[in-house]
Amino acid sequence: MRTDSHNSGPGGRGGLPLALPGLVLRSIHTLYAGSAFILLASLALLGMAVLPSLTARRRVARFTGRAALTLAGMPVSASLPAHIPEPCIVVANHESYLDGIVLAATLPPRFAFVIKREVDGLPLAGWLLRRIGVQFVARGQRAGSARDALRVLRQASRGQSLAFFPEGTFRPEPGLMRFHTGAFAAAELAGAPVLPLAIFGTRRCLPPGGFLTRPGLLRVQALALLHAQGGTQDAAALRDAAHAAIAGALAAGQGSATGNPEVPHDDTKGGPG
Repeated sequence: MRTDSHNSGPGGRGGLPLALPGLVLRSIHTLYAGSAFILLASLALLGMAVLPSLTARRRVARFTGRAALTLAGMPVSASLPAHIPEPCIVVANHESYLDGIVLAATLPPRFAFVIKREVDGLPLAGWLLRRIGVQFVARGQRAGSARDALRVLRQASRGQSLAFFPEGTFRPEPGLMRFHTGAFAAAELAGAPVLPLAIFGTRRCLPPGGFLTRPGLLRVQALALLHAQGGTQDAAALRDAAHAAIAGALAAGQGSATGNPEVPHDDTKGGPG
């Protein structure tokens, strides 16, 4: 009996890759999710332009982020303390471009985000982020990095609550990278507690280096507060304790109902602030 070569091989019928149906579904979901984000962001821009209060603009961003993620099939479930001290320094793992939206949709509007200065140059995005009080910092030894760091430290010393991604970036490979010290120096200077947060699911819904999305549950888990008061922990000790707490939470959450594929490993925790 003659074998039909078009039905043979790992590609399936006609040589089509078996992953093609999944690719088509993810492409459809990406178009839908992108449309939802663009529609809600367009409406939010009006509020950002006219609202005079920074707190009001942050509330608009919080509502818009949560609504857009929900419409895109990526609802956020957050487990945060009933009372977050003020001031407070929040640190979280960074695995996807969705992480910033997730934190903006989760944290109270008194928090200012600290992110890399490159984003400030993006059309419209830079203006939008400035309108919600984002603090931009240059990375490494670039011009202005010391000035930016001093400005953030002054904000912390004046009682401003701040949110950081202390890894500074993310990479295609799963795993918690080393933490830079800047967030923890700010906590030490202000005598503010550090609240570590573990974010689950963003890598699966929007992988690093890709643009195709998929629906899924996003989860934010608050861990035990770390205290810098009284000089009991310096910045390096706070950094190491936060890294260990988040790495442990990610390891414990592996294979949970979130379907989160993050597999943390312990990179060197030290690094320049």
